[in-house]
Amino acid sequence: MSSGNRRLELQGFRGLAALSTVVFHVWQQYYVYDAQGARPPIDNPYLGALISLEVIDLFFVMSAYLLTLSYARAAIDGEDRTRPAGDFLFRRATRILPLYFLAVLVVWSLRNPSLPGDWRDLLEHLTFTHVFDQQRIFYTLGPTWSLSLEIAFYLTLVAVGPLAIRACRRLRTRRARVALCATGCAALYLAPLAWIAVAHHALGIPHTNWPVYFGPQARFGGFAAGMLLAVLLVALGERGRVGASRATAMAVTAAAGLYALSYFSAPENTWHTYYHPLAAVLWFALLYATLHVRGAAGPRWHALLRSGWLTGVGLVSYSLYVWHEPLMLLLYDTGALPRSQAGFPLAVLFVVAGGVLVATVSYWAVEYPGSLLTGLRDKKGRPRQFYPEPEPEPEPRQEAEPAVR
Repeated sequence: MSSGNRRLELQGFRGLAALSTVVFHVWQQYYVYDAQGARPPIDNPYLGALISLEVIDLFFVMSAYLLTLSYARAAIDGEDRTRPAGDFLFRRATRILPLYFLAVLVVWSLRNPSLPGDWRDLLEHLTFTHVFDQQRIFYTLGPTWSLSLEIAFYLTLVAVGPLAIRACRRLRTRRARVALCATGCAALYLAPLAWIAVAHHALGIPHTNWPVYFGPQARFGGFAAGMLLAVLLVALGERGRVGASRATAMAVTAAAGLYALSYFSAPENTWHTYYHPLAAVLWFALLYATLHVRGAAGPRWHALLRSGWLTGVGLVSYSLYVWHEPLMLLLYDTGALPRSQAGFPLAVLFVVAGGVLVATVSYWAVEYPGSLLTGLRDKKGRPRQFYPEPEPEPEPRQEAEPAVR
C-alpha cells in the first residue's frame, strides 16, 4: 500500500464531505415552511435523499482513525510513538483554535453590533459548550456544534489511550491485546447507542431536543467506529487486503446503505432515531474498502478521490466548513442570491464557488500560519529553545608548577 495515496484519498473524502455539507445547507436555506407544510426547493424525494445525506459521521470516523493509529500501534505492537497528552492537545489546538476563534469573534461581532450583545452565546462558543444549549446550539456558526464533539474526543483519547497501552503491556499475546482494544472501542460505540434508545423509547424525548441527540453522549459512535478501524487495520497489518473488485463492491454497498438511510429516514422513525450509529458503521466499511486494498493505485474510483481539484478542496475543507454558512447568509440577506426556490441551483453554484474562494484565502492566511505554531515544541513535546544559552567556555588549563627542591 502507498501511504501517500491513502492520505490523498482521505483528503478527497474530506473534499466530497465538505462540498456535500455546503449543498445541504443551501438546500435547508431554500426550504419553505408555510400553511401547506414543509416544501423543499426541488420536489424530488430521490434528489432530496441524496442532498440530505448527512456526512458529519464521516468526518468523525476519519478523525478518530487517524488520531488513534499511534495509540493502537503502541498498544498492540509496542511501537510507542504516541505524544504526551499536553503535546497532543497543543497540536490539535494549533490546528483547530486559530481559525475557529477568529470566525466566532468576527461573526458574533457582526451580529451583535452593540454591547453587551448575547454574551452567553459568545462564551459558550468560545468554550465549546454551545452544543449543550437548546437555544444557542446553532447560533453564530451553526455547523460548528460538531467541533464540541471533536474536543470531547480529543480529551477522551488522551485519557483512554495511555490506559489501553498500559493494560496491553500486561498481556502476553497479541491476540489478547487486539481483543482488549477492540472491546474498548465496542463499548464506546454501544454507550451512545444505549443513550439514544433510552432517550427515545423509555423517556420519549423528541428529536428536536438538540442537546440530547447532538451531544457527545449521543454522537460518539462515529469516533468509536474510527477508533475500531484503526485497531483493526493495525491488527491485520498486511493481511486481509481486498482486491479492486471486492473493494468496489464493499464501497457500493456502503454507499447504497447510506443513501437508503437518508431516503427512509423520517422524524421519529427507527431509521431517523438510529441514523448516526448506523451511518458510522457504513462509513467504517467504506473507509476499510479505501484504506485496506491491494496495490498502490487501488480501484479506479480511488483515482477520483486523488484528483487534484478534490484534494484541493479537501485541503481547505475546514475553512470551507467554518465559513460557508455565514457567507451564504450574507449573500442571501444582501440580495446576491435569488430569493425564490427556483433559484436554488444558481445559489448552490454561487455559495460553492464563493465558499471555496474564501476557504482558500482562509487556509493560507489563518490555518497554515496557525499550523506553524507546532514548531514551538520539539519532538518530545517540550518547549523549543530558539535561543539557547551558550555553553560556558572552559577555563584555560593551568600548567603544573615545577617542584621546588
